[in-house]
Amino acid sequence: MNAPPIGVVGLGNVLMGDDAFGPWVIQVLLAEHVFAEGVAVSDLGTPGLDLVPWVTNVGALILVDTVRADAPPGTIRLYRRDEILKHPPQARLTPHDPGLKEALLTAEFAGQAPAEVLLVGAVPERTEMGVGLSPAVRGAVGPAVVEVLRELERLGRPATRRDTPLTPQTWWEEPGAEERPES
Repeated sequence: MNAPPIGVVGLGNVLMGDDAFGPWVIQVLLAEHVFAEGVAVSDLGTPGLDLVPWVTNVGALILVDTVRADAPPGTIRLYRRDEILKHPPQARLTPHDPGLKEALLTAEFAGQAPAEVLLVGAVPERTEMGVGLSPAVRGAVGPAVVEVLRELERLGRPATRRDTPLTPQTWWEEPGAEERPES
């Protein structure tokens, strides 16, 4: 396949409540779907500027994370590259603040930025220490999965649903926490 690779990455700290949203979505995607050649799906945790290698030399990048927005918890927000970079980067003050803007700007400066960027974000209810998604954010997992799949289809690399889905590998959750709404 000659098409440039596509990266699908989840960002977030699984030990900080709703900040585990990105990793949760990635685990559901991997459990329920098989991805086309050239599509890499990864949970990156909280990489900070270590995100740079993941945003360079890919044709498209789909990120899943929590986002700050004036909306109720669990609300899904979609942001394209220009919207993400509209405001200058701010200091990284907490463990759930990724270095996304800095990584995208670094990749752009090096001439290796993705042509397409989509951030699928959910508004968190809580991001303090502790495991487990709030009910509102848990309910946003399925819609976020749908948005990622929709973007992959738009990019010409649709995923295939597994005949027999696996159990999401949410090792950080309590037993039984993998029960979630269908995507």
